[in-house]
Amino acid sequence: MKQTLYDYDVFPLVFPVGEPTEITVRPLGAHAAFPADVRVTLHRLDSGSPRHDFSAWNQFPFDTPLCEDGSLRFTFTAEAECEYFIRIWTGDRRIAQLSVYAVGADLADRIPLKGDLHMHTCRSDGREDPGIVCANYRMRGYDFCVITDHHRYYPSLEAIADYAGAKCPLNILPGEEVHLRGTDVHIVNAGGTFSVNGLFPWSPNYTETDGALDKRRLNDSVTPPQVRTEEQYEEELKAIEAEYPDCPADVNLRWFSVCVWALRKIRESGGLGVYAHPYWIADMWHVPEPLNRYMLEKHPFDAFEVLGGENYYEQNGFQTAIYYDEYRQGRVHPIVGSTDTHGSTEHNRNADICSTIVFAHKNERADIVNSIRDRYSVAVDSISKEYRLVGEFRFQKYASFLMENYFPIHDRAAAVDGEIMRRYYLGDESAEVLSSFADRAGAFIRKYIRTK
Repeated sequence: MKQTLYDYDVFPLVFPVGEPTEITVRPLGAHAAFPADVRVTLHRLDSGSPRHDFSAWNQFPFDTPLCEDGSLRFTFTAEAECEYFIRIWTGDRRIAQLSVYAVGADLADRIPLKGDLHMHTCRSDGREDPGIVCANYRMRGYDFCVITDHHRYYPSLEAIADYAGAKCPLNILPGEEVHLRGTDVHIVNAGGTFSVNGLFPWSPNYTETDGALDKRRLNDSVTPPQVRTEEQYEEELKAIEAEYPDCPADVNLRWFSVCVWALRKIRESGGLGVYAHPYWIADMWHVPEPLNRYMLEKHPFDAFEVLGGENYYEQNGFQTAIYYDEYRQGRVHPIVGSTDTHGSTEHNRNADICSTIVFAHKNERADIVNSIRDRYSVAVDSISKEYRLVGEFRFQKYASFLMENYFPIHDRAAAVDGEIMRRYYLGDESAEVLSSFADRAGAFIRKYIRTK
C-alpha cells in the first residue's frame, strides 16, 4: 500500500464526470497534519505537465481553508473520464500527491467488485470446507465468490446456508464445475439457479463421507422433469451437431456439442457459462487447438477465463495473447480471472493468483452475471507483486487506479470482515455482529465510490 494511503484519507475516490463533487482530504495522524498556508491544485493525468506551455492550463487551484477537524474540503467538477492528481502544497513545496477518478455516465451508477468465479473445497478436490473457504476469501479482499466444485453444486448451497442466519459482507453465489459425458472440456456454471451436473442420474449426486451431508443430493435444485435420460441427451446432442455443418474435420464435433449443451443449460439457469483454462497443461493442452479456435469463433460461452490458476507462463500468457488476437478480429469476449484454487490460505500456490474486477450496479447474483456478460469486467493477474490487467483499455485504466488507490484500503477492511465471518461460522460470534460488519462493508463502498 502506498505511503500516502497510510497518511491521508480521500473520499470519494470515484465520482461522475460533470457533477460537482465535494472531495475531502483528511490527515490520518498528527504527523500528516496540514500547515496553515496549505493550498491545493488538481491536474488531469492524461493532459501533460503544467510545466509545458501547451498544457499550462492543466491545473485547477482551490481556495481551501482548513476545516475545524483539520481536513481539506473543496468542490470539483471533472470535465473528462480519467485520473486526477490532487497536489497539496505549502508555499512552493509539494507535500503530498493523491489521486481521484472521474467516470463516464455508464460507469457512474456502477461499483467495482472483486470476485472469483472458479474455486474448490474439500467437497471435491480442495482442502477446506465451504464455510471456511468463504471466510478466507473475504479475508483476502473479495466482495463475491462462486464455489465451483467438480461435478457438485451442493457445496455452493452449503456455503450459502452457512451464513444464511446473518447478513454477510461476502456475496456467495451458487455454482459448480460442469463435467459431462462426451467431452473433457471444463465449463464453469457461475451463479446458476440449478445444477447442470445434476441433470443426469449418473452424476456423483451425493457425498458418502461427510456425516453432515450424508447422501445430500447434488440435484436437489433440479425438478424431476428436467432430469435427462441417456436417450434424450443423445437426441439433443445430435440436434446441436446439425446446427454446425461448417465444423472443420479436425474439430471433435461431439466435444463441442456437449459444451454448447452445457452452456445453454447454464444460461437457462440464469448463470454465467465460463469457458475455462484451454491452455492449462493437463498432460497436454487441456483443449485441442482446433477445438479451442472453433469455440472462440462460435462463442457459445458467456465469458472466457482468460486468467486461471497456474503460475507458469503458457496458460495465462497464451490465453491473454489469444484474447487480444480475437479482439483484433472483432470478437470481443467477456472475460474473467479466477484462482481455480484448491486451498484458500496463503500456503496454497494459487490462492490469490488471479481475480476479476466487475463493474456492477450492485453486489447481487444476477447483476454480477449480467455485468460480466455485458463486458464490464477486467481480469487481474496477481502472480507477482507487480500485477497485470487484461481487458479493454478504458476499463484497464480505471482498474489500475482502483488497484493502487481503492483496493489496498478496501482489502485491509475486508480482512477484518473475513475474521468475523470465520468466527461466526465456528460459533464464536453472533449474527448481530456479523450483520453489523456487512453494513459497514456497504457503507465503505458508498463512502469511496460516489454513484448517481
